[in-house]
Amino acid sequence: MKLNEYIHYDGLGLAQLIEKKEVQPIELLELALQRSDQVNPKLNAIIIPMHEYAKNRAKQQLTGAFAGVPFLVKDLFQEYAGIPTSYGCNALKSRQYTPETNAEIVNRWEKAGIVTFGRTNTPEFGIKGITEPDAWGSCSNPWHLKHNSGGSSGGSASAVAAGIVPMAGAGDGGGSIRIPASYCGLFGLKPSRGRTPWGPQMSEGMHGAVIQHVLTKSVRDSAAMLDATHGFENSSLFKIEKPERPFLENLIRPPQQLKIAFNTQSPIGTKVSKDAVAAVKHTAELLESLGHIVVEDTPKIDGMSLAKDFITTWFSQFSYMLHQIKQMSGATDDEFELDSLALAAFGAKTTAHEYIHNLNNWGIYVTQMNQFFDQYDLYLTPATASVAPKNGELATPKWQQPVIKALLKIGQAHYLAKGKLVEQIIRENLKWVPFTQLANITGLPAMSVPLYWNKDHLPLGSQFIAPFAREDLLFQLAAQLEQAQPWSKEYQSIVV
Repeated sequence: MKLNEYIHYDGLGLAQLIEKKEVQPIELLELALQRSDQVNPKLNAIIIPMHEYAKNRAKQQLTGAFAGVPFLVKDLFQEYAGIPTSYGCNALKSRQYTPETNAEIVNRWEKAGIVTFGRTNTPEFGIKGITEPDAWGSCSNPWHLKHNSGGSSGGSASAVAAGIVPMAGAGDGGGSIRIPASYCGLFGLKPSRGRTPWGPQMSEGMHGAVIQHVLTKSVRDSAAMLDATHGFENSSLFKIEKPERPFLENLIRPPQQLKIAFNTQSPIGTKVSKDAVAAVKHTAELLESLGHIVVEDTPKIDGMSLAKDFITTWFSQFSYMLHQIKQMSGATDDEFELDSLALAAFGAKTTAHEYIHNLNNWGIYVTQMNQFFDQYDLYLTPATASVAPKNGELATPKWQQPVIKALLKIGQAHYLAKGKLVEQIIRENLKWVPFTQLANITGLPAMSVPLYWNKDHLPLGSQFIAPFAREDLLFQLAAQLEQAQPWSKEYQSIVV
């Protein structure tokens, strides 16, 4: 196989070639490494190599749906025992933090037969919708190198879109699968709460808002990998209902006529670009051409209130996490990014009453979405409010940095997130990505589907949210859309 052939295959396609003995796993690994050498210096997608581990594994007798297929994992919550991980953070990078056990999601990927040869770039602790950590630098978008790949699974998205691997590990706590999928023209599914494992260190991430899966080019790769990874483990808080049949098998069954609500207005009142509106309108027209009913409507949820509850819980959880990292590593404030310290300072001041009030509100949003799905099968919005921002465009302005530093020094930074300023902070944090947090808070499955490229050939995804545990419905529709408008041809225009 030649490199120009390799980069256009999906994971199942490569696995089929291996099964037929038309190619060996070690040959595919060499092609993946060749492609990485060719484009990663421009992208900065892969930051921690695992080449020796991969070469040894590729020589083994591998089994599973993706036996022998090259793979990458995100440098956040996807640990390999004995392999350094940094969480995008200088404190852990400089100390060569090395976990002693595999994450359970990694074990299940390994059982599916993948060959992991590196860890991918992510913002510090995954707290941003862009990937440009101080520890590793910006991750560029393969469609236009001056633009960012998104976050927090930005390195994985960039590597998949550029053809280094057909799929890669990702995670989503506020949109971190769907945002880079939108920016990089990929298929990105966030499964339902509890669908994939979090053990052995944790039972779930941020009360179930954070979930792990993969970023892929093809719908079938995502479905097959969810077949390989979903299900109960000893640390699970509950058993999610199993699908009636395997997700992959379900793809051959086109969905019945669906009634789909769509909305293009930002839930927090921020600007939505013409591209994002055009992407959803294009998708709505495609849906109607396939026989589905499309209605403009939106859930009766106060978007700003939901955003406040998300931000408050997110900042509080991160404050605790940063405290744990400091205790474990002995790191000082100087070893963390200014934005991380500010967010942790905001979160540390959340009272128990405020925190519990937020969590109670999460239940209200679940009820409101369930009521909404009494009328509709799916909910369609833009995945992101615009195409990918340029590298550095979302950085904290230089004039703000000394103000934040001074307030942190005297322990008063939390006042920046009080009173009327809190809504300003929410709008600044979420204005690029106001649509994705709804699915995280409610635990509902959601996907970004690549159906639109603008005049500069930058992609922007369409997001679909489904009722709880209905990934099967999302996969069915995604497969139908992929067949009606194949997006694989777009990858001929990748610039790297």
